[in-house]
Amino acid sequence: MPELFTQRRDNVSSIYTFDNASVLYPVYASVSDRAEVANNSITKRIVDIVFTIILFCTVFIWLFPLIALIIKLTSKGPVFFAQQRTGLNGTSIYCYKFRTMEDGCKSVDHTGKYLQAVKNDPRVTRIGSILRRTSLDELPQFWNVLKGDMTIVGPRPHPEELNKECEGVIDKYELRYLIKPGITGVAQVRGYRGGTPNVHLMQARINHDIWYIRNWSILLDVKIMFLTGYTIFAGDENAY
Repeated sequence: MPELFTQRRDNVSSIYTFDNASVLYPVYASVSDRAEVANNSITKRIVDIVFTIILFCTVFIWLFPLIALIIKLTSKGPVFFAQQRTGLNGTSIYCYKFRTMEDGCKSVDHTGKYLQAVKNDPRVTRIGSILRRTSLDELPQFWNVLKGDMTIVGPRPHPEELNKECEGVIDKYELRYLIKPGITGVAQVRGYRGGTPNVHLMQARINHDIWYIRNWSILLDVKIMFLTGYTIFAGDENAY
C-alpha cells in the first residue's frame, strides 16, 4: 500500500512538506479525471442511499430523539446546528450537526480567523463533549447524503472561514473541491481528524484527501467505512 496511506499523524513533520506534496501530485488532470469517475459513479450513490436509509430506519429513528432530548435538557439552544461549508466545485452547502457548543458562542476571533475546537474547549457543552468524542454529533450529515450535498466517504468539508485561510497557503488545497465532501475519509481514519493548529497537519490532511481521489474505488470506500466504525469504538485522541 502507498506510503501516504500508512503514515500517521505522530510523525507528520518528518514527511509532509510543501515540496514533496508537489512531487506526489504533479498532474492535475489525473486527479480531476478520477474525481469525475467517483462523482458520476452510480454504485457509489446507491451505497450512500441504501446505507443511509438502513441507518434511518433502524438506528436514527430512536437515537435522534434520544440525543435531541438530552441536548434540550442539558443546555439552552437548538438541537441542530447548521454551518455553511464548501462542497463540490466550491459550492456553498449547509452541513448539519447536533449542537455541541453553547448557543451563540463565537466561531471566529476579532480578526476573522476561524476558531477551531481545542481540547477542553470552554465552548463545548458537557453532552457536546461526549457527542464529539463518539462522533455522534456528525450523524445528521446523513441527511446531507440523502440530499446529495455530501457522500459517506470523501474529504471532510471545512467551514468557509477555514477554507479562506488555507487557500493559497496549503499546497493544492483546491483539489479537494473536485469531489463531494464526505462524513468520513482517509484523513479521519489515519488520525487527522480534529484541529489542525499548524500548516503541516493541514497539509497532511489535504495530502490524504488527494490520495483518496486518485485511488478512489468502491472497495476503498467500504474499507474506510469499516475503519471509521472501528475508530469510533476504539476511541480517537483527536476527537474533541
